[in-house]
Amino acid sequence: MPWTRILSGTVAIAIALGLLTLGGWYFTCGLGIMVYLGLEEYFQLVRLKGMMPAARTTLVVSQLLLIVANLMPSLTDAILPVSTILICAWLQFKPKPSSIADIAASILGLFYTGYLPSYWVRLRSLGAAASSNLPLGGFWPDRWLPFNQLPPGLALLLLAFLCIWAADIGAYFMGRWWGRTKLTQVSPKKTVEGAISGLLGSMTVATIGAFSLAWPYPLLTGLGLGLIIGGCSLLGDLTESMMKRDAGVKDSGQIIPGHGGILDRTDSYIFTAPMMYYFVTLLLPLLR
Repeated sequence: MPWTRILSGTVAIAIALGLLTLGGWYFTCGLGIMVYLGLEEYFQLVRLKGMMPAARTTLVVSQLLLIVANLMPSLTDAILPVSTILICAWLQFKPKPSSIADIAASILGLFYTGYLPSYWVRLRSLGAAASSNLPLGGFWPDRWLPFNQLPPGLALLLLAFLCIWAADIGAYFMGRWWGRTKLTQVSPKKTVEGAISGLLGSMTVATIGAFSLAWPYPLLTGLGLGLIIGGCSLLGDLTESMMKRDAGVKDSGQIIPGHGGILDRTDSYIFTAPMMYYFVTLLLPLLR
């Protein structure tokens, strides 16, 4: 593995961990930068297919989604249809008449790289107000253990990230060593053996987390969450691969040396955010 890839990956992980630990506006602004760059990469892909989306309007309303998710999480869902209407209105007044593909590409961009990532802000905001000890709603822990003493949002984000990393690492190494059966034509290097190993890795980490956080029925909820996160992580990776394959490119961008674009590194996190959020806000309360 090239040293540039190792170094850039280490720096990116350090920045990500720092921002999600701080939470508040620090995390929201950091995620906003990533959403902006990810949307730019997405629009480059759809333009290669001849579509002309409402790029500027979508970029603006995607940031609005993150801001509302931080200030008033309960109103975030209401912003999505309003934003969709604004995008359609903008497309009506372009000099060149828009097509169905232009509208679809714009709304998908808002949903895929704006609305879904906003769930990370909502998740990190759980219990944040009561634990804030820095300006701008930030937080820095005096100690990291025990794990269940961290603010709920921080503990849940760390657990989700650890599950995704376990899924990625398990799928990568086991797929290289023992992978024989192709999983899908969208990503020929992925194997069934690697996918199963990734799911097992995610389920193991989630189960440990469920016991640490004293969830009800920890074995059942841990295995269930690990299966959901591992599956959504894989699906996010395959979805981005499908878009790149359709656009005829290898990477979505070149902003991260040795890794490609923002979407190349964050595709596993996009679908997992809403699933993790609703798992802990809807399912766990029912089990209690």
